[in-house]
Amino acid sequence: MSAASAPTTIPEALRLAGHTAAEPPRRPVLRHGAAVLVTLATIGPDGRPSWHGLWVEGRSVRPLGAPVPPSTLAARATASEAARPLVDLLEASSLSILERVEELGGRVDALEAATEPAPIAELSEVQRGLARVRKHLFRLELLLAELGGPLGGEFPGIAPAVAELSGGLARTAELASGLQQALRDLTGLRAAVEANRLAEAANALGRTSNGIAALANTSNLRMLGVAYVALALAIVSVVVLIPNTAATILGMPSAAWVPGLWVDVLLIVLAVVPVVVVFSRPWVRRMLSGWGTYERRSAEGLTDLPELSPAAAERPSEAERLIRGDP
Repeated sequence: MSAASAPTTIPEALRLAGHTAAEPPRRPVLRHGAAVLVTLATIGPDGRPSWHGLWVEGRSVRPLGAPVPPSTLAARATASEAARPLVDLLEASSLSILERVEELGGRVDALEAATEPAPIAELSEVQRGLARVRKHLFRLELLLAELGGPLGGEFPGIAPAVAELSGGLARTAELASGLQQALRDLTGLRAAVEANRLAEAANALGRTSNGIAALANTSNLRMLGVAYVALALAIVSVVVLIPNTAATILGMPSAAWVPGLWVDVLLIVLAVVPVVVVFSRPWVRRMLSGWGTYERRSAEGLTDLPELSPAAAERPSEAERLIRGDP
């Protein structure tokens, strides 16, 4: 490929290398015939990557993307002209990754020093930022590994710079792993706090539910007492109603033909027989023997019913405050 037809931008180089996506793939090295495309990113303070690339074809090395500052590595002086742009790019990417990891480390330190566990949203934000950095860290590690193999032949004199950068990159990877573990610990602590809050709310709801169940049981007993009272009154009413109805009928003018003696006999029979039949039943006697208990239960039910003011009804309970509380 002639110099005139070589790509001038990273998207153009990616298309030429057979990669149709706008962003470079996870592999930092792509090949197109005899040409090699190397892509790395420098991480800005906001965590956004700025992509840089090198299009290597024969002895020609064409930088793509924004320029990077010259490297301060001592090994740069022994590198060839073809390798120096790559050394510059390797150090710029490595330093930007280290600075971003240190920035995230400062945020993790602040979260660990806080008296209260950090909110899940903030922990997730730091976790996502660290995951993005680790992706670029992995690409840089992969590129250094390839430069230690056959790819290093494309860049004469690159080996000392690779060895110098590998040690610092290993320390950056160890720092990133430590931060990830610290974030896992903070997330576990926050999850434990939230679990305790939920357990406390559940316990409060359980106590309230038990109180409601106890009140319901008591109310059922008292309502049963009321039902017994009503049944007893109904039985007494029936016993009284039979002779009363007979007296009303026999006292009408149409019943004047009935002799007075028979009227008295009928009234006595209708007054005595229902009383004997009804009150001779064992279950009626047992029910009437507990009359005092039924009255007491009914009185307790009426006494224990609390009067709730509108202001008290609008105040949330302790369980509601626990559930609605801020994290």
